[in-house]
Amino acid sequence: MSNAQINKRIPNELLSRLSDFVNLNMGLYFPKDRWLDLLRGIRSAMPEFGFEDMEEGVRWLLSNPLKQSQIEVLACHLTVGETYFFREPKSFEALEKHILPKLIRARWQNQKRIRIWSAGCCTGEEAYSLAILLNRLIHDIQNWNITILATDINPIFIKKAQEGVYREWSFRGTPYWLKEQYFQDRGNGFYKILPQYKRMVKFQYLNLVEDTFPSIYNDTNAMDLIFCRNVLMYFSTKQVEKVISRFHQALLDDGWLITASSETSHIFYSQYITVNFPGAILYKKGAFESHGYTRIEEGFSTGSGHMDENVSLYEFPMKSPVKMAPEEPPNQEEIVEETPAPPSPETIEANFEKIFQEALQLYAQGHYENVIDLLLDSVTQQEVHTKAITLLAKAYANRGELSNALSWCEKALNADKLNPSFHHLHAIILQEQGEPDKAITALKRALYLNPNFVLPYFMLGNIQRQQGKLAEAEKHFENALNILSEYEQEDLLPESDGITAGRMRELIRVTMNKEMPA
Repeated sequence: MSNAQINKRIPNELLSRLSDFVNLNMGLYFPKDRWLDLLRGIRSAMPEFGFEDMEEGVRWLLSNPLKQSQIEVLACHLTVGETYFFREPKSFEALEKHILPKLIRARWQNQKRIRIWSAGCCTGEEAYSLAILLNRLIHDIQNWNITILATDINPIFIKKAQEGVYREWSFRGTPYWLKEQYFQDRGNGFYKILPQYKRMVKFQYLNLVEDTFPSIYNDTNAMDLIFCRNVLMYFSTKQVEKVISRFHQALLDDGWLITASSETSHIFYSQYITVNFPGAILYKKGAFESHGYTRIEEGFSTGSGHMDENVSLYEFPMKSPVKMAPEEPPNQEEIVEETPAPPSPETIEANFEKIFQEALQLYAQGHYENVIDLLLDSVTQQEVHTKAITLLAKAYANRGELSNALSWCEKALNADKLNPSFHHLHAIILQEQGEPDKAITALKRALYLNPNFVLPYFMLGNIQRQQGKLAEAEKHFENALNILSEYEQEDLLPESDGITAGRMRELIRVTMNKEMPA
């Protein structure tokens, strides 16, 4: 289909609206010089929507809010699936020689916990590369709590990634030992990743534009590393800024964002410390951004070949001295101080509610440290505000401070042992601490109190799948799907940080496709 054919069949005004529509719902940006690519993808998708006439189908798309199933169809036809193992090796070299060894040393004697997110994982080569790299660096990895989350908007990509079977083309430029040590030769040029590395990666559907993150409920919180490579290049400037800001919230302090070499525009990364390694520019979440400072670090000192953490340049904003006005002399008349009357219970509750609503807004914006600072001033051990206590627990969990999260969650449970959502939150924190058996106990308590609570069933299914108990896992997933049948697609699930019933169905479907029998 040529440009002339497109312009003849589809009015420019309609194409412009379609481009904006796809950008709004999926983040994908098709400026005028890429309208041909957009129409090719849309034309191939139209038969799945039941349309033969292109213009009629486009007008139908624009006249209705997109459902998740429709976004999936469009994603299959509009996204590009080009990747391979250890792509952009200079980034992996910086990771292998400097970033991960430092992180492993810091965690060696305490929590032994690493969390990595491959956002826009495509067919899985990047996520499995990370699993292989961690296995090469950590000799006792079986004793570690490792999370590698891999997400994509294209369900076909996720399905292929879950299968873990690749052709020779996915290994181009890689060393000979990669296939020999980490894959099983299936014959006819196919190689399947070995089960112990496949199990390290959790694949799930996620729309970077629509879905809520960071969130403890979809496991996008408290990340040490986020890979998002060759994804942002397809987004508009506005969407790039939005996603990068959310990644910043999802990272732990001193966490790293790794993008593609073609996506390293400092304009978008002002919240991060820019770190230069040979052949790679990476972005670190540092402590100086909130004070108006910028920091540029060189990953290696000149000619040394080793990282020099002292090689850095700090730029501080200039401040003019402030002249203080002289104080007024105190009034010599006798000052009679009156003891103010204590506030009424109604006033105390109104003040607390105002603070709590402000904390909720900060939480929704990802400002977890501000949530903690605000609520700690208003919640004491003597005061029982369970909704504030649980928000504190969630804020600490999203910052990766699991001991504090557990402490506040247990305070909420002591105040109200019959609240199923508190037991579910307790289970999430225990699972992140590497205590799956204790998490299962907490989840069963939540379901005893509320047998129609979807999220504990989903979490139970995930834990027991990871433990190899596939029959039990399938039962839990089926229970969740049965309850979800009572919800409309766009209904928000209770206690889920904004996850819809449709999104949860997709998460379950993707997870069941990974390990469950058809």
